[in-house]
Amino acid sequence: MTDKTIPRAFVTGWPVWHSRSPLIHGAWLQRHGLPGSYQRAGVPPEEIEQFLSDLRSAGFIGGNVTIPHKEAALRAAGRLDAAATAIGAVNTLWFEDDVLIGGNTDAHGFAANLDDRLAGWRDAETVVVLGAGGAARAVVHAVLSAGARSVHIVNRNPARAVTVAQGFGERVSAHGIEDEARLMSAADLLVNTRPAHAPDGEALPVTDLAGLADAALVTDIVYVPVETPLLAAARARGLRTADGLGMLLHQAVPGFERWFGVTPQVDEALRSLVLSDIEKGV
Repeated sequence: MTDKTIPRAFVTGWPVWHSRSPLIHGAWLQRHGLPGSYQRAGVPPEEIEQFLSDLRSAGFIGGNVTIPHKEAALRAAGRLDAAATAIGAVNTLWFEDDVLIGGNTDAHGFAANLDDRLAGWRDAETVVVLGAGGAARAVVHAVLSAGARSVHIVNRNPARAVTVAQGFGERVSAHGIEDEARLMSAADLLVNTRPAHAPDGEALPVTDLAGLADAALVTDIVYVPVETPLLAAARARGLRTADGLGMLLHQAVPGFERWFGVTPQVDEALRSLVLSDIEKGV
């Protein structure tokens, strides 16, 4: 029998064994001496709608949603917060009374990480975003909210860049790979959302940073490895950088606050804990 008086949250995906969210939330629960649990819930795609409809009866107060269940979470939510509406994806769920709310904390996580580790990023007027996957929309939302005047999305498949750009207005444009060097020469902030490796494990070509201005800032949302080839190349050039681990840590804060009623802190102790886990290669 499950003790339904103890707050229970989850992360669901398929697969979900690799998620480090239980490590993060577990550390905060322990740090604050709170009753509660946060667990992995591996749910195959054909079962996700039932899983989400049964959250209350299963004793869950909310949770996180990762690939490939974000669209199902969007459909299941009775209401969306402003970020989820703008980004078009849900990664965090919680209840307000009996209504399941769908939120997106990725843009918050991205911005909070740069606030911590890349001073001056909010002054960037021209931003280049490499890649057009699911996280690119969160990045675009974050930099627009910070005041960027122009955001250029560059992707090997230009149609996907167009899809990401749609709905953000005239400040956001979509481009193919042939425009990358030209756009980067005017970038104040370069954001990489491309994976470091192809699905087969082969390393992808490292972006040529020769055209970036000496004052340009560089960040990579990929956090495995923490020192990505792009960041290594940027640091070799003497550019200021921020890795993507902090985005993972900071995006977890709003959910924890919703579920357990305490605003946790992202600090070096938490960062070291997750870094150690990454270094295990699990």
